[in-house]
Amino acid sequence: MPTKRPIDKILVINSGSSSLKFMLFSITTETMLAKGLVERIGDVGGNLVYQRDDEPKTEQAVNAENHGKALALACNMLVDEQRGVLASLKDVDAIGHRVVHGAEEFSDSVIVTDDVKNSIKQCAALAPLHNLANLDGIVACETVFPNVPNTAVFDTAFHQTMPKHAFMYALPLKFYDEFHIRKYGFHGTSHKFVAQEAAKLLGKPLEELNLITCHLGNGSSVAAIKNGKVLDTTMGMTPLQGLIMGTRCGDLDPAIIFFLARKGMTIDEIDDLMNKQSGLKGINGLGTGDMRDTVNAAARGKAAAQNALEMFGHRIALYIGGYHTLIGGADAIIFTGGIGENSVPGRKAIVSRLAALGCKLDDAKNSAAAGEFGYISTDDSAIPAIVIPTNEELMIARETYRLLGGAAIS
Repeated sequence: MPTKRPIDKILVINSGSSSLKFMLFSITTETMLAKGLVERIGDVGGNLVYQRDDEPKTEQAVNAENHGKALALACNMLVDEQRGVLASLKDVDAIGHRVVHGAEEFSDSVIVTDDVKNSIKQCAALAPLHNLANLDGIVACETVFPNVPNTAVFDTAFHQTMPKHAFMYALPLKFYDEFHIRKYGFHGTSHKFVAQEAAKLLGKPLEELNLITCHLGNGSSVAAIKNGKVLDTTMGMTPLQGLIMGTRCGDLDPAIIFFLARKGMTIDEIDDLMNKQSGLKGINGLGTGDMRDTVNAAARGKAAAQNALEMFGHRIALYIGGYHTLIGGADAIIFTGGIGENSVPGRKAIVSRLAALGCKLDDAKNSAAAGEFGYISTDDSAIPAIVIPTNEELMIARETYRLLGGAAIS
């Protein structure tokens, strides 16, 4: 009979097509022990970034031919005599993996089995660049940590509570039945984390709260959460739908695609245009999708950047207003993500448009909440606006701990 030991050390892996991010937690105290990133996997000029606790990060040139080699490099750092945080790799109790797309197959996080791996591969048709890379990370961990349980935490899972009338597109039914064309939503791990943190802050069970959560970064999405469950979200079958993002256009008239095709653009060119050349990058006149550059240029009086900031705020406020109606009134509006947590002007462009909902911006509080938790609405606002820093890696660690029941096979 195998024995069990309490889970404490959980390794979180986010495996991309050419990168591998890792973070090690002591889950009993929810403390991050170390984190790092291996870049340019399978290419020349690889780089390993590593940081222990709050110490300065270090970088070194590496050569990682594949995700297995990248994981080995990460593990070497975790057990390094000078900079490591583990006496042995045997101290790792469990591993949690970010997986981008779970389609309709997964409405919750799961313990990885052969069937789960096969399903992740099948879901790759909806996220080919991400799911296969996520799977590579899982397989690499199974090799390096043969007796350690792995879990898969899906970006799409939290949104699977959306009702059919919210996730369906008005295409002939066969396109949903045969090709599974529907809204899935993304950033679910982040939306779930900040929703749970908001419930703690507001002192109410999440199941009794209506929230609008805004994950705003290079990729951005808003979720409407009614009684703790997602009713709707802005991203769709892919992350292209919804808000104006760093390089993605978000919502537009679908006929524009036909117009551009008739002008001679190929499908690949249109895809690149809308995913990589649009958004803030396409409209701010700067050729960069960084909100910081947009804000700085707007402050200098650059008209295109000023308009880009207004467009950004307009689109998000439009969704917040609609979602407020759909969920029967929001108890709070949450801002998170790189822009949501750090961009004072970005938040102002949104909240300044929400007075009709009874949410009014407090400029002093907004400035004070740059990069930190805090209320940014006035004390007399009917709906508070709150900045809550996200922590997707910690959410994955929490999910892993929950799934394994606090004990691992040893």
